[in-house]
Amino acid sequence: MTITATIAALALAVPVGISLGLLGGGGSILAVPILTAVAGVEPRAAIASSLLVVGATSAVSLVQHVRAGRVRWRVGVPFGAAGVVGSMGGGLLGSLLPASVLMLLLAGTMIAAAVAMLRRRGRPAEEASPRLVLILILGAAVGVLAGLVGAGGGFLIVPALIVLAGLPASAAIGTSLLVIAMQALAGLVAQPAMADIPWQLVLPFTATAIIASFIGSALTGRIPERALRAGFAALVFAVAVALLLQQLAIHLSLL
Repeated sequence: MTITATIAALALAVPVGISLGLLGGGGSILAVPILTAVAGVEPRAAIASSLLVVGATSAVSLVQHVRAGRVRWRVGVPFGAAGVVGSMGGGLLGSLLPASVLMLLLAGTMIAAAVAMLRRRGRPAEEASPRLVLILILGAAVGVLAGLVGAGGGFLIVPALIVLAGLPASAAIGTSLLVIAMQALAGLVAQPAMADIPWQLVLPFTATAIIASFIGSALTGRIPERALRAGFAALVFAVAVALLLQQLAIHLSLL
């Protein structure tokens, strides 16, 4: 890996951390493309590395949201527990699929997430009391995706907590970080490529993302949600297109 690529990857760790702290997600689906397309990390190792980056960054950022009273433990703990089970299953399933399939699945998921963010409605007027069964089902489904493609799932957790669980947006963001930390670290354990993690890159990448997450946490609630959704969706869509072009170039080179 060249010095230029390393510097570029570390610079891009900043939006990963800010996104997690500010939106309660998003950084997780950016980490894998950054590690593969910019740093040249092998896809399976990048997925394992992403889970480590996301889990550690979310855990640290969670502290700031707890202090601000933006975490709903009664929703987040069962949601996260179900997500842990799902992420372990997703990690095992991912080991059976070709790396190219995982990357295409990630790109498709990112495009779907961008559309969902643009279509998400505003916060509900009153905070509801979601049913436990619904929380467990949502948690398990998001967990499978997290373990499968190395995405913490915040781009699905936050809308699910707002629309289906009835949480205010700020509480959904804080609670999402609890869920992400639980299932990302659990998914990491099930990753067969854990031994291939490039620690010389991942450790400073994680440290940079953690520092940036404090900025995101401080900005939560200060930026209009509509602007956040639009900017987040545009960023995710752009990275997804870049990932698809990278896979196309690899495919054409093999012809």
